[in-house]
Amino acid sequence: MKVKFLIIRFSSIGDIVLTTPVIRCIKKQVEGSIIHYATKQQFLPVIKANPYIDKIHCLNNKLSDLVKELKAEKFDYIIDLHHNLRTFIIKSRLKILDFSYNKLNIEKWLLVNFRINRLPDVHIVDRYLQTVSLFDVINDNKGLDYFIPEDEKPELSLLPGDFRQGYIALVIGAKHNTKKLPLNKIINLCNLLLHPVVLLGGYEEKETGEAIKNNTNTLVYNACGKISINQSAFLIQQARIVITHDTGLMHVAAAFKKKIISIWGNTVPEFGMYPYMPDPASQIIQVKGLPCRPCSKIGYQSCPKKHFRCMNEINESEIAVLAEKIY
Repeated sequence: MKVKFLIIRFSSIGDIVLTTPVIRCIKKQVEGSIIHYATKQQFLPVIKANPYIDKIHCLNNKLSDLVKELKAEKFDYIIDLHHNLRTFIIKSRLKILDFSYNKLNIEKWLLVNFRINRLPDVHIVDRYLQTVSLFDVINDNKGLDYFIPEDEKPELSLLPGDFRQGYIALVIGAKHNTKKLPLNKIINLCNLLLHPVVLLGGYEEKETGEAIKNNTNTLVYNACGKISINQSAFLIQQARIVITHDTGLMHVAAAFKKKIISIWGNTVPEFGMYPYMPDPASQIIQVKGLPCRPCSKIGYQSCPKKHFRCMNEINESEIAVLAEKIY
């Protein structure tokens, strides 16, 4: 007997990667399961090679077009791992049994606004999996998945020769500035690192990457804005260690079981989105005890308090020493 599931997660890179254990566990544990996945067109590369997904539906400009496409599929169940207005509309139009994960918005609001932590000590992956517990789906403890299409794996020859014997991947991007180390601290960090560094980020980080490269004595290759998300994932997969902000490529690194040094600014691991089952040598770097942290569950373009202590007080030397220790 076939059971047809629609899993919905529209964005973003990291959030989609965090849903992959749900995809895999349903596929392997629910007999006859057929899995469709709905996401935004721009995030199709993140899941297009996932062998546990039978079909992908993309949201372009019109939600109504997607609804029409989904109605024609005649799903048995909807697994809503986004839980927003758009997914509410889809569920109301399809009129089939749906299961939605609890975003814990009240608990996050209490932590951000009053520093009252009522959040359960449960990673978001396990909260996602709780959404499908009625189907007797359990965590197989195999972590996250990331599959790179064969035709998008670049040759390591794209890197200068000195990088081919090993390098550190340094993810300099993040959607919000309050999740990023200031430029001068990234430059200082690169100067302290004893191994070649590959900078990763989107097109918006391209100029920042050049500024870092031009102001460091370390061997630095700026890949920001020059390669695709899957090519960035490949360079993460090949790296010895990954130093990263709280951003999507952090979760890609966790999927590859990398040694991760994650640097946290205005957000906190207590939100449940820290690296999931990475290499055991991984470490979290953060300034604890700040009365203004977390100031947001997402982030801002600049520090609301103007001092940006959560990043300005990060010790680059500590990161460099740790990187050398676990390299």
